[in-house]
Amino acid sequence: MKNRSRYFSSAWIRHAAILLVLGFELIPLYMTIQMSVKDNTEFINNPWLPSAPELWKWENWRAAFALLKPSVANSSFVSVMVTACQLVISVFGAYFFARRPMPGANFLWGAFLLLMMMPTVVNIVPLFLLLKTFHLLDTLWALIFVGIAAGQAFNLYILRNFMAELPRELFEAAEIDGASHLGQLRHVVVPMSLPIIGTLAILTFLGSWNDFLLPLVTLRNPENFTVGVKLIYLDGEYVRRWGQLMAAFLLSALPLFLLFFFTMRWFVRGLSTGAVKG
Repeated sequence: MKNRSRYFSSAWIRHAAILLVLGFELIPLYMTIQMSVKDNTEFINNPWLPSAPELWKWENWRAAFALLKPSVANSSFVSVMVTACQLVISVFGAYFFARRPMPGANFLWGAFLLLMMMPTVVNIVPLFLLLKTFHLLDTLWALIFVGIAAGQAFNLYILRNFMAELPRELFEAAEIDGASHLGQLRHVVVPMSLPIIGTLAILTFLGSWNDFLLPLVTLRNPENFTVGVKLIYLDGEYVRRWGQLMAAFLLSALPLFLLFFFTMRWFVRGLSTGAVKG
């Protein structure tokens, strides 16, 4: 009985500690939600507690939606294009490094690993000049091309190690059946790598959607603004409308919440599959 009571007491302490940490983590979300239905006067008078339901200002959400709608479309287009193109190229590149070694492959692999260690901000100035040379400034295609190239190092690192662990017998059997390299990719590599590809797709989409520095530097036309840049301009020059600002923050994060909610199973499955393969 003493051991059981000691076990339950220690378990209760652990659960209480976890709930306390989660509570602190959720405080910003709680503040954002309850501030999104207030005007400035209500927020100043009562910043911590929600106001009565009859006083909720839903016009904050309508105004935020009207302002963010074009930017959400821009971010969605850029994120989908970057995710799709980046993963297609990464799968081909990982197959090359994992299954088709050639002279100089180790040098190229080391160069990709070196790129992973470089901070993104180091490349901003030469990247800006390169985009200016190709007349891509203030276009969404600049974000797409740079996004496709920027994530290759990380994706290749993950996919190459995963594909190297696939049974060689499967590839030999596919070759005996007359499958080309594209056939092996289609019938062997992609089906067996779907969990890790799905995980990388989620991470790539999240990274592209949350990208802020490159759109801030390259975009000038408000019609081309992505969500991250548009949120800056919602901050008034003289008056900061906290309700509209918080509603805009929640609306900009809503697609990511929905994406992660509906793909959580594949995300966890991809992580666990990669752990087992490692």
